[in-house]
Amino acid sequence: MRILPRSLCCIMFSWTSFAADGPQLPEIPPQPIAVKKELLFSDDFEGTERDKRWHQFVDTFAFGKGALQGTQTRVQDQPSQDGKPAIKTHAAVDGLELPTKDSVVEVKMRFEGCTMMDVEFDDRKYTGSHYGHLCRAQIRPDKVTVMDEREGRQNQAIKAMREDPAKTAEVTKLMEGKNATFPVSLQPDQIYTVVVETVGGEMRVSIDGKPVACLKSPGIGHATKSKIELGVAGQSGWFDDIKIWNAAPVK
Repeated sequence: MRILPRSLCCIMFSWTSFAADGPQLPEIPPQPIAVKKELLFSDDFEGTERDKRWHQFVDTFAFGKGALQGTQTRVQDQPSQDGKPAIKTHAAVDGLELPTKDSVVEVKMRFEGCTMMDVEFDDRKYTGSHYGHLCRAQIRPDKVTVMDEREGRQNQAIKAMREDPAKTAEVTKLMEGKNATFPVSLQPDQIYTVVVETVGGEMRVSIDGKPVACLKSPGIGHATKSKIELGVAGQSGWFDDIKIWNAAPVK
């Protein structure tokens, strides 16, 4: 790794059992929930050849300094012009064609002015959610959010209901338990090792070996996660030393 000397890294955590506005958060398992099986993929970004399983979905990602840099360029909506589709605000997204069901994803992250970095799981053949979005872990300097998108905000039925103000209460009810946000305190320009365990219907996130977030929800247990994607919102963020294993639940 070249993005920063490991000795400069540190992490501070401060979480409670309750979110700032009161609702109780899921209890975070203190120990891993997944057992690593075979290693499916690894990339230290040191070589000159890009693995063909990488696919850039939303620009801009670039190799450099022995790491993968993502920079959000779609920072505001732009109307349709000259017959071309409108451009919507979107994070930068790079991803892997790597089918999994249960997995452990380990990747090093460093914020460089960005506001969010994430690990996402999708199934493009699944039509019940927008673009096949299933679940994700979003890492921000002040919080970590775990989302079931298949049954939550990207669910096609829920997205349609949001267009009807009369269904606001119903949407709110359906969204209960589909995401959980836990406070953390991460520093810019420092490297963090993020591990995302996904087994059955549960996701657990740890940073530098410290458990920081978890969620149990049906969409997380989707049988075929055909893509694993990395996202960056805001300015630039760096990923390095990604490793992905097949996994099984801890017995």
